Amino acid sequence: MNYFRITGFNPKENYCFIIDSNGRFEKLWQFSSYLLNKGLKVLSACSEENIVDLNITKASPDTDNLILRATAKGMPQHGTHEIDGVIYKTIMVADKRYIDNRQ
Repeated sequence: MNYFRITGFNPKENYCFIIDSNGRFEKLWQFSSYLLNKGLKVLSACSEENIVDLNITKASPDTDNLILRATAKGMPQHGTHEIDGVIYKTIMVADKRYIDNRQ
């Protein structure tokens, strides 16, 4: 199964979101394209090997549905988190945080 995560923004409704796909799409670009075609903006897109979950558990496999992890009004927040002396940039929507470790 291919596990992907996208953080995005809905400009019409002014809300951001974290949404996962665990088996619905074969390629990350397919997942991104699907959301773009719905009028959403993709702010961060990563595959499982680049996700460092801070307080989001991995979703169960689901080949039919997308898994909405968090939503909040406005844009996502950004911060930092230290792991083993290395400071990483975090993405936060509502109370859910993770690291897109492509840095």
